[in-house]
Order: sequence, then C-alpha cells, then structure tokens
Amino acid sequence: MPAYYFWGDDDFALQKAVQTLRQRTLNEAWASFNYDVVPAEAANGPSQALNQAMTPPFGEGQRLVWLMNTNLGQRCPDPVLAEFERTLPQLPDTSVLLLTSTAKPDGRAKFTKFFKTWGEVREFATIPPWKTDQIHQQVAAVAKERGMNLESGTLDLLTEAVGNDTRQLHLELEKLALYWGANPQPIPPAVAAELVTVSTQTSLKLAQVLKQGDTPTALGLVNDLLDRNEPALRIVATLVSQFRLWLWLKALVGVASDAEVAAAAEIANPKRIYFLKQEVRSLSLTQLQRSLPLLLELESDLKQGRDERATLHTKVIELCRLFRPGSA
Repeated sequence: MPAYYFWGDDDFALQKAVQTLRQRTLNEAWASFNYDVVPAEAANGPSQALNQAMTPPFGEGQRLVWLMNTNLGQRCPDPVLAEFERTLPQLPDTSVLLLTSTAKPDGRAKFTKFFKTWGEVREFATIPPWKTDQIHQQVAAVAKERGMNLESGTLDLLTEAVGNDTRQLHLELEKLALYWGANPQPIPPAVAAELVTVSTQTSLKLAQVLKQGDTPTALGLVNDLLDRNEPALRIVATLVSQFRLWLWLKALVGVASDAEVAAAAEIANPKRIYFLKQEVRSLSLTQLQRSLPLLLELESDLKQGRDERATLHTKVIELCRLFRPGSA
C-alpha cells in the first residue's frame, strides 16, 4: 500500500515504524535522491508532498515522501482534500507517501474516511499504565517480533519492569538477546532479573502503597516519579483509574458474577478478577468512596497551577491517612 498515516504519542514506537518503512522502501545507495521529508511548517506542505510522491524515483528502489506532524486528520481545507482525492488514487507503485501526527485523526472527517480507502492508518498511542493486560501483550508481541523466546515469568517481569515505556522495552530485550545468544531455550525469569533494569517507579506502584497507608514510601515514590519527569496529571490519571477500578470491585463483589464485574470495570480478562479481589479484601467501601473526591481535588489543584510536588505530597499524606490500618 503506497500511503500511510502513522499517529500517536509513543514517539519511539512511531519513529521505529518510520525507520522500518524507510528501510523497506529505499535503496540506501540512492536514498539521498529518493527520500523527501516535508516539515509541518513548510509552505504548501501537503501539495509539496503530493507532488514529490508523483515524481518517479531516481535510480534503484522506491521514493519515500514523509509529511511530518500534519494536522490534516483534524482539519483539512477543501482545496487540500480535493488535491488528495485527485492524487492518492494515482500514486505510482514506485512511491510511498507517509503522514505522521501525534493526534488521532478524526474518524468522522472526510479526509480520514478518504485516506482509509486508499491508504493505511496505524496507531502508536502510549498504552495507559493501568492497562497491564495490554502492556503484557505488547511485551509478548515485541519479543516475538525480535524472534525471542521468553518464559511466561520473564514476560511478567518485563511487564512490571518497563511498564508502557517502549524505548526501555526494546533496550532490555536487546540486552537479553545479546546475553542469551543462540541458546534455543526460553529465557527464564532468573536471568532476566539479573539483567533487566527496573527503572520505572510507576504510578501503579504508588497506588498500591497508598492503599496500604505507607506514607514514607508513597512520598518517596512521588519524588522518584517527578524526578523522572513523569507528568503530575498523568500520575493522577493513573491513580484515579486504579482507585475507581478498586471501588467497582468492592461494590460489585458478591453482587455480580466475575464476568459481569469484568464488563462493568472494563477488564478484558475476567480471570484477573480473582487476583483483584485479593487487592481490595482489606479495604472498606467507605475508604474507596472517600478516596476519589481527594484525587479529584488533587487533579483540580494541579490544573489550577499549584506547585506539583507540594500538592502531590499533601494529598498523598491525606490518602495514606485514609487507608492507614484501623481507619476503615
């Protein structure tokens, strides 16, 4: 397919896909002649990209034209849309047109509907850290793509260690591949534990510590997250999602079946319900109900421009006090 639209905020995964497309499309000996990058700020960028894509490649290989950071998926003027409608069906097999954007294209827009007819749209959005099932699937998929055989425990360890950081995932898998070499046996967790850097102090870990009422550890995790430039609002979004999930579980356990609980809480694998039940066993419904207003206050304070570290510290102390043993 000669036209692609890559979008998403996972910059590493997107750039890796661009590099793969480049390697597949271009003959390196002729790449300087056949590789055109059109920046978003270029005058008449879409027209320039389409004109270049219609130009036959020089020498061997194909031509790759990359329109970077475009907003056509959100807003496309009628003249530009008409130009795409006229040009895309005529793109020669010797050319590949690539559009990239951090924002999701509007599925209702005429441009998006038309592009899907003549091209391929691929998503490279960062998986939310609380969607551990999807992160686990991503770890397994990347390992398979690299031809690596991992034991299930190793997959679990990597999921915990790298979270949704695809750059870190590739680095850790490369490290494991170099160490394991041509050994056909699956890589065991013991080997991975020795080599994999657990560099993520995740917001999910913070949620677990909060529900234990462990104030010193929670404050330390907040500092670690902020020192790693984790956005404060992203930390809060993870906490809200996790505590809302626990509230759903506490409210529905004993009232609905595991399948019904999974559907209500948007959990893809109902088998996880058993383990999640253990996480909320020591918590009261009242504690979880009172936690969400505190988290929403935290989100509101941050959006009003309050100091991130001080505001997070204050609310973390309040949440730990709420979940301290004996305070139910």
